[in-house]
Amino acid sequence: MDNSFKIVIVGGGSGGITVASRLLRKMHSLAGEVAIVDPATKHYYQPLWTLVGGGASKKEQSEREMASLIPQGATWIQQGVTHFYPDTNQIQLADGSFVSYEYLVVSAGLEINWGAIKGLEEALGTKNVCSNYSYQHVDYTWETIRNFKSGTALFTHPASPVKCGGAPQKIMYLADDYFNKSGVRHNIDIIFGSANPAIFDVAKYRSALEKVIERKNIDARFCYNLIEIKADEKMAIFEDLNTGEKEEVHYDMIHVTPYMSPPKFVAKSPLADGTGWLEVDIHTLQHKKYENVFGLGDNANLPTSKTGAAIRKQAPVVVENILACMRNQLPKSMYDGYTSCPIVTGYNKLILAEFDYSKEPVESLPIDQGMERTSMYILKKDLLPIMYWNGMLKGTM
Repeated sequence: MDNSFKIVIVGGGSGGITVASRLLRKMHSLAGEVAIVDPATKHYYQPLWTLVGGGASKKEQSEREMASLIPQGATWIQQGVTHFYPDTNQIQLADGSFVSYEYLVVSAGLEINWGAIKGLEEALGTKNVCSNYSYQHVDYTWETIRNFKSGTALFTHPASPVKCGGAPQKIMYLADDYFNKSGVRHNIDIIFGSANPAIFDVAKYRSALEKVIERKNIDARFCYNLIEIKADEKMAIFEDLNTGEKEEVHYDMIHVTPYMSPPKFVAKSPLADGTGWLEVDIHTLQHKKYENVFGLGDNANLPTSKTGAAIRKQAPVVVENILACMRNQLPKSMYDGYTSCPIVTGYNKLILAEFDYSKEPVESLPIDQGMERTSMYILKKDLLPIMYWNGMLKGTM
């Protein structure tokens, strides 16, 4: 295996594949000069997992073979990365070998830290403890919701960054809708325990979602962080982030959004900031210390929601700025923090939140996207996956 490439991309997820595809389309001479480093055999379109947990999609639709997505002209190095050596322009692989680069792109995603909430890992997938953040267990969410007839249904959002900030509440709205359709909603109390101070960061969508919560009669508790599950007793222990006090809450089913953190090999590297996330300029996506390093996606320390929609806007910026550096020019392409959260509020209902670093709406359509719409639900369920597989990952949109 050639161990030297002009551009090495760490991570074969949404960001890595999209950047590689765009680079190779923009500059055909890069064929054979781009490497994607990722040990995974499968690639997942994770936004679909909310609908899988709500019984509206099949998880198999979210899965593709990684080999089928590597763009022509790129070399796939199917290994994990253990160390970055940016001073010598090298990365070290799991087998101990080194790969050299002229330019490095880090798009390694994030890690799901199942062990951060005591009792969660061992209980997951049993005893009505479920989570949409696991391909293995997402079907159990639907099984739990489908068979739930009475009691307290508890949904949580942790005190950490998460993939798609709206996802922890989407499954709650689908569950509420299903309970209503099944005629059992009057027997069920729904509680949302969120470490966040409000239901959403952006005022326009926060106002809309507050109305949804009121209409659905959901008991939303904010600054309320799950720290432990006692599955045998069906007891959840929360910490009030304002007072530090602990409180036990009985549940009959619980959907947990786990803690998420930067990948360990990123967090312990010279490329990380003080909190472990990849340190890049929030506009150029160039590393703040190493000019030939760029980053995007969930592992980057960008103050915006970690979504595929954000990556779709970040990838062209990374590509243009790498090409500028190759021409000995300054990076001039700018990312404005755009992200999108399609917030499912029920079957056939969705609020399409789009906003930027300023936390102001940046809406793509000539309609009021703060309203629940069936058209936006169809967009998420049927159109966005097609755009992802056939457009974004191929570098054409």
